[in-house]
Amino acid sequence: MSWTLVVALCAMGIFGGFAAGLLGIGGGMILVPFMTMIFESLRVPPQLIVHMAIATCLATILFTSISSVRAHHLQGAVQWRIVRLMAPGILVGSWVGPWIGKQMNTMVMALFFGLFVAVAATQMLIDTKPAAHRDLPGPGGMFAAGGVVGVLAGLVGAGGGFISIPFMTWCNVRIHSAVATSAALGFPIALAGTLSNIYFGWGEADLPRYSFGFIYVPALAVIATASVLMAPLGARTAHKWPVRRLRKAFAFILYALAIYMLWKGVALARTK
Repeated sequence: MSWTLVVALCAMGIFGGFAAGLLGIGGGMILVPFMTMIFESLRVPPQLIVHMAIATCLATILFTSISSVRAHHLQGAVQWRIVRLMAPGILVGSWVGPWIGKQMNTMVMALFFGLFVAVAATQMLIDTKPAAHRDLPGPGGMFAAGGVVGVLAGLVGAGGGFISIPFMTWCNVRIHSAVATSAALGFPIALAGTLSNIYFGWGEADLPRYSFGFIYVPALAVIATASVLMAPLGARTAHKWPVRRLRKAFAFILYALAIYMLWKGVALARTK
């Protein structure tokens, strides 16, 4: 890799790691649009660009999650009971998500990513107050919720915070705890999703050199190193910010990502 590319990947890792700690979204989803640009510059075949961007960014969450969770745990904010109840469903869903993604072409994946992220951003920005009596569902409901989070996170290369945080706040979990718990949920999502992307990408034609399934290892190494260093700072910042500011930051970052990926999807459609 050129030094220019290494610097760009480091910048992505710094930004993604801080955002992961701040917003509990794993950082992967934020990095996907930038990774698509990187793969375009590397002349990766167009039909593989979004698949590889999602897979590589999802793999970085394995490392970012551990660093972020440690900082949130020291603040006493992680609700480990929620993690235990949702993790089994997440493991199943995160394996299935990349398989679904493999069946979709790049244009469809880009459009799906953009639309889904825009919906999640709107839900966070509206800030509708949940009913006071609403609580988290029982074990069966939590398993199902984990499965949905896992499928969608594996499909778009995210740590699941874009859906798990709105779900938890809708069930009257305080947003600071929801962010911290979502960071913990990012690890099983990334683990199952990464293994799935390796399995389903293995033997794929036209993969660039140093790819491991759909994962581009050089980019993973650089981004993971930078993001692990920054995630604790983001986590500490999250606990200093008021709820309203945290929700707005979460929503507007998601809107920016949604606009880019929708534009990408439309551009791909025009080339058909």
